Formats: sequence, C-alpha cells, structure tokens
Amino acid sequence: MQIKVIRRDTCRLCNSFHLELVVPLAPTPVAEKYVTPEESGVPTPKYPLDLYQCRTCGHVQMRDVVDPAFLFADYTYRSGITKRIIDHFDEIAASTMGRFNIRKDGLAVDIGSNDGSLLGRFKHRGMCVLGVDPATEIAKVAMAAGVPTITDFMSLALAQRIRLEHGPASVVCAFNVFAHNDDLAGMAESIRTLLAPDGVFVFEASYLLDIVDRMLLGTIFHEHVSHHSVKPLVSFLRQHGLELIDVQRNSIQGGSIVGTVQPLGGPHAVSSTVHDLLKLENDRQLDQPATLIEFGANLQRLKKQLGTLLEELHNQGKSIWGYGAARSGTTLIAQMDLGEVITRIVDDSPEKQNRLSPGDHIPVLPTRALYEQMPAYTLILAWIHAQPIIRNNREYLERGGRFIVCVPEIQVIGPEFFSKK
Repeated sequence: MQIKVIRRDTCRLCNSFHLELVVPLAPTPVAEKYVTPEESGVPTPKYPLDLYQCRTCGHVQMRDVVDPAFLFADYTYRSGITKRIIDHFDEIAASTMGRFNIRKDGLAVDIGSNDGSLLGRFKHRGMCVLGVDPATEIAKVAMAAGVPTITDFMSLALAQRIRLEHGPASVVCAFNVFAHNDDLAGMAESIRTLLAPDGVFVFEASYLLDIVDRMLLGTIFHEHVSHHSVKPLVSFLRQHGLELIDVQRNSIQGGSIVGTVQPLGGPHAVSSTVHDLLKLENDRQLDQPATLIEFGANLQRLKKQLGTLLEELHNQGKSIWGYGAARSGTTLIAQMDLGEVITRIVDDSPEKQNRLSPGDHIPVLPTRALYEQMPAYTLILAWIHAQPIIRNNREYLERGGRFIVCVPEIQVIGPEFFSKK
C-alpha cells in the first residue's frame, strides 16, 4: 500500500520559506498502526518526524505530512475513557459558558469531536451540539451517546453548510486536533465562518515550552504536525480575522495550553494571560533555533544514558518489557532504539492485545502477563500515565519487578516508591 506523503516548503502559519531544521529525529512508523501476527512479514514503512522552526514567525512544525486519510482511518484513541479528561472537559464547558456569556440555547461545534465527550458537557448545560470527526467508528460512539456528528474533515465548504443549516456557532472547539491539521489557514477560515460575532473558539494543544522543558519526546508523532506556542499563534490568528483573548496552561498530555479566540474586534478584552506568556516565551527565547537545537541535544544525551542502563541490564540477563501500547510508545521505541531491547509490551486495551507493535513487531499482551511472567524490568512507554501505572501495579514491584521511567529523566522505580507517599 503506497501512502501519500507531502513535503511542505512553507511555514504552516505564515507561509514563509525560511524553515530551519532544529530537531532531527529518526524516521518512525505511524503510531497507531498495530498489525496482526499474519501481517508480521510485511515491512512497516517509516516516515520522517524531523522538526523545523520558521525563522520568520517562530512556529515549530513538521514538513513531512502523512496522508490524514491513512492516519485517522482506524483511529482508536477515545477522549472520554478517563475520569480526569471528563472532569477537565466539564471545567472547560463551565468556564467557557460562564466567562464569555454563552447562551444556553446556543450552538457548540467541536472539530475533531472524537467520542463526543466534550460536546456532552456543553449539551448537559443546555446547548445544541454538533461534532465533526473523520474517524467513522469513533463518530458512531458519539452518535450513540446522543451527540450528532458529521463524519468528515472540517473544511470551508463544510463550515458554510453548517452555518446555513444550523446558524452561527456560539462556541467552536478543537481539542488536541489544532496541531493535526496541515491546512491551518483553511481551518482558521472555517472557524471564522462558523462563529457568531460574539462567539468564541476554544482550542487545546500541547505547549512547545512544556515539550522543551519536560523532554516530552512522546508527544512528537505524525498526527502532530504543529507544536504550538503563543507568539506565532497571535500573528497567525490576526491574519485570519481572529484574536487570541485568553490562554491557560495545564498538565494535560504532559503540558498543554487552552486558548480562547474571538472574531477580531469582538466584545471581550484581551486577558493579561496572553501578555504574560508572550513575555515568558520571549525571556526563554522560544522563537530562537538555538533553544530547539539544545532540546534535540538533550534528547540525544537521554538516549545515551538510557542505552547505557539497558545494555547493563541486558548483559546481566535481565528481561525488559514495555508498558503501554500508546502513541507515545512508538516514538520512544524508534527514537531510543528500543526495538531489539523490549521483548514484550503489555496494555489494557483489548483492541491492541495479541497484535504487534508498528515497525518492530513487538508482541502486545494483556496486562496480566506482567504478573504471569514477571519480567525483571518494565519500561513505561505510556509516559503520561506513569504515576497511575506505578500505583496500580504495586504487587509487581513488591514481587521484585522494577519500572523504568525515561522522561523527563531516567528513574528506576521499586517498592520504595510507596514509602515516599
């Protein structure tokens, strides 16, 4: 199967040709493409993950774009499977409606609506809701939960149709999908078309400063073609008749921002939070290539340290498994050269169990195998969930197993973890 890959020549935000390679990374398989044992003889294609920075506006991005139809055709991630995310969505819905005077009978549209969990919180508060998501199976889950969903990618034509059929939107959302779209200019035009004059666009995206500070290698995968920071976004949004009026940091995905946007000249004042983060980014020189080049060098140092540790364990005859068949795990395995080190991966998801990891074809087993076979060391690949994974597997540690956490720094975790709590 030949997968279409497009290589951009210009910045995704400002169209500048001045793109500089700042973080070279190893080509990597698409994260979610687990295969059956019968498919194990077929080589898995790998695609570039290199990060470039625009010297004109400072935006950090990938130039190589894998066909979205392939990326999201059998997308399995569901936003509503954890209580923490549901609680987060509930806070977003409550604060958005309260702070920006959103009418209870207004329309909320979610771009990349997934299983409808976010829209469900707006619906609970009386709003009319409409989701847009190209992942057919996930959209079915949303519709079964009472969230009407259009199974398509957002486009200007679709935005015009929605406005014609449903009227202008009081709220438009794009949570952890604003980094997915190669045509952000088209998305911005679609959002402006959807919004009522007093409406707001609310988005969440991994924050570049957190990626750099916390060594969040696992958040770099092919779906994330952009890694956002505030300064480039302010300029980009103004170019499209939109205005960033508020931005909040949180710990989702290791460190994210929630931005609120209105049509340019809208009724709401620009919050000091925007100015504060602009100042922080300037102080940290986040728009300078040297900052990202240092991040890349730190990743290489981390790789060397992890390689030394795992080589020592291998020479001692210790078995090494992975925990979590997550999107982040595919990146970690490829960038840290773990394909021949980790012999098994355990995961809670039945959809991934008894399949093989992308690229290296490491068998994925049910989590109970951790206790049945007791590998000496288990590297946590699902880095976002490291703390709950450790807490939920106390018995594994008490029986002699050890967890390894590798970001933002390498730690070997034993039962003493619980005595420190």
